[in-house]
Amino acid sequence: MKTPLRLCLLAAGILAAGCDRTPPATSSATPPDQGRPAAAASTQKPDVVAANIDASVNPGDDFFDYANGSWLKSHQIPASEASWGIGQVVQEDLYTRLRSINEQAAAQAQAAKGSDEQKIGDFWTVAMDEGLADRLGPAPLKDELTRIDAITDIQGALDESFALHRLGLDSLFGFAVAQDEKQSDAMAVHLYQGGLGLPDRDYYFNTEAGVAKARTAYVEHLRRMFKLLGSDDAAAAKSADQVMAFETALAKNSRKLEDLRDPQKNYNKMTPAELTRRYTPAIAWGPRLGAWKLDAASVIVGQPEFFGNLQDLLKQTPVPVLRDYLRVHLADAYAPCLGKDFYAAFFDFYGHELSGQEQPRPRWKRVLNAEGGPLSMILGRIFVKAYFPEQTKQRYNTLVDAIRTAYGERIDRLDWMSDATKAKAHEKLAAVTQKVGYPDHWKDYSTLDIGRDSFAQNAMAVQRWEFDDMLSKFGKPVDRSEWDMSPQTYNAYYNPSNNEIVLPAAQFTIPGFADGDIDDAVVYGYAAASTIGHELTHGFDDQGRQFDAKGNLANWWTKDDADKFQQRAAVMVKQFNAYEPLPGLHINGQASLGENIADFGGLLIGLDAFKKTEQYKKGEKIAGFTPLQRFFLGYALSWLYEEHEAALRRGLLSDVHAPAKWRVNGPLSNMPDFYEAFGVKPGQKMWRDEADRVRIW
Repeated sequence: MKTPLRLCLLAAGILAAGCDRTPPATSSATPPDQGRPAAAASTQKPDVVAANIDASVNPGDDFFDYANGSWLKSHQIPASEASWGIGQVVQEDLYTRLRSINEQAAAQAQAAKGSDEQKIGDFWTVAMDEGLADRLGPAPLKDELTRIDAITDIQGALDESFALHRLGLDSLFGFAVAQDEKQSDAMAVHLYQGGLGLPDRDYYFNTEAGVAKARTAYVEHLRRMFKLLGSDDAAAAKSADQVMAFETALAKNSRKLEDLRDPQKNYNKMTPAELTRRYTPAIAWGPRLGAWKLDAASVIVGQPEFFGNLQDLLKQTPVPVLRDYLRVHLADAYAPCLGKDFYAAFFDFYGHELSGQEQPRPRWKRVLNAEGGPLSMILGRIFVKAYFPEQTKQRYNTLVDAIRTAYGERIDRLDWMSDATKAKAHEKLAAVTQKVGYPDHWKDYSTLDIGRDSFAQNAMAVQRWEFDDMLSKFGKPVDRSEWDMSPQTYNAYYNPSNNEIVLPAAQFTIPGFADGDIDDAVVYGYAAASTIGHELTHGFDDQGRQFDAKGNLANWWTKDDADKFQQRAAVMVKQFNAYEPLPGLHINGQASLGENIADFGGLLIGLDAFKKTEQYKKGEKIAGFTPLQRFFLGYALSWLYEEHEAALRRGLLSDVHAPAKWRVNGPLSNMPDFYEAFGVKPGQKMWRDEADRVRIW
């Protein structure tokens, strides 16, 4: 599903997508006087984990800082970034490789029209022409702006809102054609809350000083954008205040982040006519969807009360305000593709104010970030041929098998789950599809038309293609071979409707090291636990556990087992609610529960699988660390990451992932094996009394 400002955030290099990356381990090696292993002596090539250690920190007090502190101290966040860590270092290497692919394509002057090389080359050439973008200004948006200016009533505003959805905006509400959660072999129309310019509904109401400052800055940003669109100072200020009031009303009627994690409450199927009659008389959903050639007998409404309140809001809002709302959201969405004045206004708010970036990324990186959707998959076809050999794919397919086996054995050992539920859990686990590296079948992108008129027009062409491709899936069999991430993405995901884990090629990269040079202990912590095990556990977290082996939202638990799961999950909610990364802003334990369960489960099954390896059984040290210690250090390496306060604040309010430090220290503090590996004792900050430890998977 698309989020507000998806296109512009990607083009600006501000938004990180996906499930588990923001991007973006009593041993004889533990000296009794310090409670931590000594750092290894330096060698010609630093050890992959030992080189990052800050020996001034006790691992029992803060394992994240211990494992990653030396690297973080010596690597400041670059001025162009909101955060910095292993994901961004991987991305730097990816940037170099992808730039080479783009430049080679652009150099092929005779590339056949419609070929991969022509699409990539023309997109790159036009997007890199900053002078052209400056000369054109907002002209690429002229047709849409003209239609917005012509709006005279609510129906006209709705006409344009629906038109903007085709350009990647979720104006007024969210829309998608996706699998029916209760009938995973069918594609359904989904409608859900949306339409906000700030990252999440709580940004409109939270009283913390930094959030209040961001609200003020957002109104100033809107005023600046209206001036760029031609308004004078007084009109721009009035429009900004009115749009902010309109969005605040949308936000007030939106569910909170944690409430969006209940798949049952966010599944409300009804006919289009019923939706119109009960909630939105101003929107004739049947004809509206019919205009998109969607003959839908039913729609799945995520938050019906949002649409009821939207109906009232549309009636109460003057038409000029609706025009201003649509106008500024269009300009924001495509600002990175327009001239430097538009981009500067966009960056100052979304890049600097909300993310803490001191300066923009260079244009070539922003262009690479803008090559999403179909273009990213076209690039991916070229990328994997050059950079992801078959033996690497095989290694991680084998690793997935090992993690799946370990999970099955862990299910068998659970003392709180009945045999009946265990049988269903095994059925689901066996049915999980694993996708590693890249798609087995590539989609046909021949109808995507990329030209040399403007960066913004090409970006709009990509959005239209994606939208039309999405619409084309309605009424057809579900294509379970499709990927929602490109191979060159440093990320991964679990799709509950397909009951699949998807692991792109780039996700397994450790910068500066060939895959074959990394020992199993680090690989099992870095990849098996934090990625493969994490994604597999998503099938059994607070949301994923509600989907069955076929990907349908259906209860396969006994009531007693479900109650026990909820009781155990509540312990984790309480644990993470207590963490306060910024004064006055705690981690939202309920909103982040699924990710926290996945982190913890990934560690447990990753460690179970690692204990079967020859390296673990031999117990030999590398760089002064035992295999068990290296496993945990490898896990911490996967979260080697720091971010500006503004980005941290945004994540705490709008992201279902906990910040990186707590994704390490939180789950590890529940693991006796971690205590043993690093001699953690009562009284240390990482220690949790046995009665307070989480026990789920």
